[in-house]
Amino acid sequence: MIDEEKVKSLFEKVIAYSGISMSMGMVYIGQKIGLFKAMANAGPLTSEEIASRSGTVERYVREWLINQVASGFVEYDRESDKYLLPPEQALILCDENSPYYVSGFYFAKAVLQSIDRVAKAFQEGGGVAWSEHDPDLFFAVEHSFRPFYEAHLTSAWIPAATGLKQKLIAGGKIADIGCGRGASTFIMAKAYPNSKVFGFDYHEPSMTYAQKLAIRLGLGERTEFAVAGSDNFPDGPYDLITFCTSLHDMPDPIGSVKRAYQTLKDDGSVLIVEPMAGNSVEENCNPLGQMFSAVSTLCCLSNSIAQGGSGLGAVATEKAIHDTLKAAGFTFFRRIGESPIHRVYEARK
Repeated sequence: MIDEEKVKSLFEKVIAYSGISMSMGMVYIGQKIGLFKAMANAGPLTSEEIASRSGTVERYVREWLINQVASGFVEYDRESDKYLLPPEQALILCDENSPYYVSGFYFAKAVLQSIDRVAKAFQEGGGVAWSEHDPDLFFAVEHSFRPFYEAHLTSAWIPAATGLKQKLIAGGKIADIGCGRGASTFIMAKAYPNSKVFGFDYHEPSMTYAQKLAIRLGLGERTEFAVAGSDNFPDGPYDLITFCTSLHDMPDPIGSVKRAYQTLKDDGSVLIVEPMAGNSVEENCNPLGQMFSAVSTLCCLSNSIAQGGSGLGAVATEKAIHDTLKAAGFTFFRRIGESPIHRVYEARK
């Protein structure tokens, strides 16, 4: 027998998810072409005023505003026929220095661009490499994770590691593995001016971008970027090796941390920042688990498989991460910190 109430509930969920999926595209447009920034701190505005401030076409803006009101990002006053972006929404959608800033809408747009290729991989094997994704993905990862690194990396996570902060203040050597466009690399370089930070990533365009940004930030002497794999990056020895939201993407996680073991000082630490995944399927039945399992399938796991591996994936359990470090020879492992979306671990020889 079919439970009609369950069918109705499921149907409503599909409609809701469809609306959310398409509305993600509308928020992406608002961020991409500056509609939110045109509204930020400007008070109530008409659609004409928003179009004028953003240099866009009013007829499109008018329709977009209806979607934003329906989505809860913009407020509407019927009497004045004006629209308001509240300060809380502006903080999340416009302020790239805010710890609450989200560029996840870029993330969604970028990974969904690859959905047909991932579907083909389901049937034929293989995957989609990092370099094959829409370029918005590289921007999204940098801007999605940087606020959390800014808020926690040097103020909480590194100080929580064994004797590490003092070494880096005095002058140490850091390797940031899978550093992307250098968000975590630059944060450590700014915090520890006597230390040298090396950023390694196999994605050449990201390394080129990071090198240029280092010069603009005045950090060219404190940082060095090079194209390198996670299992063959240059020798140290390093006081600190970081995997900032990168280990789960790698084709051979054990090989990657074995290389870390080989290049780490005997009294050094490895810092592993990973998504806050549950320890069971049931523990991932929440918005974070929903998001990370989707991103993992479309991006993280498919990148690893494209390079001949099978990866940890973005919903790797704490035990899986511990087992990976243990297999590489590390004898000390503990959780040392969290953010709203991360768990952070320290490993030592």
